[in-house]
Amino acid sequence: MNSAAPSQPAQADAAKPAKLKLTPTERRASTTLALLFAVRMLGLFLLTPVFADAAKSLSGGSNAVLVGAAIGAYGLTQAILQIPLGMASDRFGRRPVIIAGMVLFIIGGIVCALSDSVTGVVIGRSIQGLGAISAAITAWVADATRPEVRTRAMAMVGGSIGISFALALVLAPLLVEYGGLSGLFWVISLLGFVSLLLATFIVPVAPLQTPAIQSRAQDVLKNGDLLRLNFGVFCLHCILMSIFVVAPPLLIGLGGLTTGTLWKVYLPVILASFVAMVPVVFYTETRHVHKQSLEWSVAGLAIVMAIMAFATHSFAAIVVLFVGYFVAFNILEALQPSLVSRVAPAEHKGLALGFYNMSQALGVAAGGAMGGLLARYTGVPAVFLMGAALAAVWFFTARSFKSPT
Repeated sequence: MNSAAPSQPAQADAAKPAKLKLTPTERRASTTLALLFAVRMLGLFLLTPVFADAAKSLSGGSNAVLVGAAIGAYGLTQAILQIPLGMASDRFGRRPVIIAGMVLFIIGGIVCALSDSVTGVVIGRSIQGLGAISAAITAWVADATRPEVRTRAMAMVGGSIGISFALALVLAPLLVEYGGLSGLFWVISLLGFVSLLLATFIVPVAPLQTPAIQSRAQDVLKNGDLLRLNFGVFCLHCILMSIFVVAPPLLIGLGGLTTGTLWKVYLPVILASFVAMVPVVFYTETRHVHKQSLEWSVAGLAIVMAIMAFATHSFAAIVVLFVGYFVAFNILEALQPSLVSRVAPAEHKGLALGFYNMSQALGVAAGGAMGGLLARYTGVPAVFLMGAALAAVWFFTARSFKSPT
């Protein structure tokens, strides 16, 4: 009578759907593309954590407006070319577009390394931005993965941005201390060359999913959820760049640090924020509460920025608030690209990601410019209040987002 009992759990287990896994090809493509994205973004981010103070060694380095322009210059040229290059990647393939973009990135880095003025850095960073390949990389991930596992693959690429920025925070002060600002730019150019090698020889080929002729801007622009995600990434990177126009001098002044020792603040901040972020990401994925995580992360960002505006005289308070900021930043940086990949129709994915990355680039440019202007003519607290206001508007738009199943 009891002989059938042991088979019941086995039958129940057999009835459960098997958890989908990345195939070896999908895993290789996702991993190498995430690495390519991370190396390139590291090259772009390395300047951000130190330039506001290190620029004092250059002609025009005391002008906060020029410094902000140099930090965000690549965002403007990226914004102009994200859509054309996103569409070009739909038509001609991802690899040729990425290779051309990385060549421009390397040239721009060399121009910066040879410059003795902030204006020269602005020009070099603008050339780097001409290689607007973010949409092509993320579309390549979509080409190489099935819809059922694409969120995980996109999260790897999105998460690589947070990891890149974390590494930039720690490495940039050390590189400036031992190699100077010029040495930092030569390292950035070297990272561009590594990215070029990855794109040319390492990332596996993936066929385009749909004919490029089907990409139409109106099909993307009329999607309300995509517009909300585009606005979100604009806000996220606008706030990021505006903060780092004022953060290095603020931390140096409050903590008695130098540019070369800023890593002593950045490293513990990043480690603490990653530890705090893990439970949130785990809960989001296991409970499928992406919309709720989006809303609460944006709300937390707004609150942290508002408090920062009134804590600019306390080194300890600023450091603790930076931890909270990076918890929200890392969650949102990983969450939003995966949502874009799920909301966008397959035939318009390259174009949709082009608009998304264009919005990110516009945020970079606007954040550098607005942060520089506010810091020069109003003061540091105004930069943080601007970030709080922007995050508050973002929160109300995020509440209307319909999380895809």
